[in-house]
Amino acid sequence: MTRSSQQLHPFREPAPLRQAATVLLLRDAVGPDGQTAVEVLMTRRSLTASFAPGAYVFPGGGIDALDAASHGQARRRPGQSDLNLTRAIAAIRESFEELGVLLAWQADGRPADAQTIAQLDRSQPLAAQCQALGLQLAADQVHVLAHWVTDRDLPRRFDVPFLVAPMPAHQEPVADEAEQFEPVWVRPADALARHAAGQFFIIFPTIRTLERLQAYPTVASVLAACASEQPLWTSCPRAGWLHGHEARYIEHEQPYGELALVSPDGQIVHELAWQTERPVPLLKNVQRLTAPNPGVMTGPGTNSYLVGDPDTGYIAIDPGPADLEHLQRLWQAAGGDIRHIVCTHSHPDHSPGAAPLQALCVQHGRAAPPILGLPSAPTARAASAFTPERALQHGERLLLTAPGVQHSLRVLHTPGHAANHLCLVLEEDGLLFSGDHVLNGSTTVVDPPDGNMAQYIESLDLLSAACAEHGIEFILPAHGYVLGAATDTIAQLKAHRLKREAKVLAAMRALPEGTPEQWVPLAYDDVPQRLWPVAQRSLMAHVERIRTLALA
Repeated sequence: MTRSSQQLHPFREPAPLRQAATVLLLRDAVGPDGQTAVEVLMTRRSLTASFAPGAYVFPGGGIDALDAASHGQARRRPGQSDLNLTRAIAAIRESFEELGVLLAWQADGRPADAQTIAQLDRSQPLAAQCQALGLQLAADQVHVLAHWVTDRDLPRRFDVPFLVAPMPAHQEPVADEAEQFEPVWVRPADALARHAAGQFFIIFPTIRTLERLQAYPTVASVLAACASEQPLWTSCPRAGWLHGHEARYIEHEQPYGELALVSPDGQIVHELAWQTERPVPLLKNVQRLTAPNPGVMTGPGTNSYLVGDPDTGYIAIDPGPADLEHLQRLWQAAGGDIRHIVCTHSHPDHSPGAAPLQALCVQHGRAAPPILGLPSAPTARAASAFTPERALQHGERLLLTAPGVQHSLRVLHTPGHAANHLCLVLEEDGLLFSGDHVLNGSTTVVDPPDGNMAQYIESLDLLSAACAEHGIEFILPAHGYVLGAATDTIAQLKAHRLKREAKVLAAMRALPEGTPEQWVPLAYDDVPQRLWPVAQRSLMAHVERIRTLALA
């Protein structure tokens, strides 16, 4: 876990959470194009509402004590938990109070009809009225789609399951004209388009929910996806600045882990726009400076890192290409006090800057910081030739110390992307500097003969074990933002590699006399064709591993 003493911003207690529930009432509709698509019922909140005034939302609201006490008045599915039953009851009650839509069963098993619903008062407790009329709330028709927890930075916060249910037949929504107005049926894609055009205001969780909902062609397909009784996703968004504008992200999106590291309590302070002119502080003892070498293989550029502080001096990780302006900025960010220069591997966007950075230190009267790493193997390409002044040993520690503080980097040899690749663990703060072994926003190329897929996957296992041993929560890659949930990230990366390998094997079986050029379109059919030449290099690494396993 990251030391509180190294956090950039003081601890701030987020606002307490309030329990609520919302429901997406769905129906199938045929559009002008003749295609069936899902429509969802939305309604506009009052302009004086305390939360999201004027926004188009799904009906819902707070969970109250009567909802939990009304289980006996509701029909439930096998496997539907007490908590989910309470949430379903709350959503049914809110949709009735706000829009007059009632999900309920009559005693004879038929859905509640208009004549029966007309006997109910939307301003009075619902469950008691249903009991008097012999109605059961149709909680068995309400399924869990997602689970949202309001962002940590907001003054009013809610813990909200987003539920889904088919719209009851022969009912029409009528807004209460107090909390909700203008009920409208809309396709998710149309709602998103109207929002983008400034005509249909929706808030962040609604946007992300509609984005996912538009992938389903029918109501039945949505309900089938929700059959597990578990949310399809759970999220507590985080926000930062992007080119001066507030931007929010959920867990699977690239900037999320960086915001979790820099602003764990939700402070909106971190600028996410990539730039090369200034170092970006991630912790008090970690800075990132991105080299001006963006491209297909480097993403926004190669990340150089400085670990340390003015009292301990600094270790520079991956000085990058021999770009003198970049190296000058790196040197200045360290106040000239660089104690070690470490290259995670010898590729030309990582190691060529080491010697000129060392020379810059000497030029300004400092002792020459040793250049550390592993020498390039004979299998490396000519442009990746690299010989450190000292070869690092697997498991050794590089220490920066001053009275009352220590920063320890443990070396892990992780061949796979390159034979001489290594990663570094900042032990006190649970950070993994992953070089090119784990990236954010792209998949590492494993290019034989220096790259080796069997070693790459074995190294993922080594990193997974290191996460458990050292409590690693965040991964700082050589390209892209910081990644959070380190253990899960590595597990997902390994699963992705093995899934890709299965596709390579299927391509080889489909075309047993084929060539790599013929296998790539089958194994990488989800990758843009312009990237197939690069993908073919990793394909060959998979082929080598497959053939090795076949001989074992």
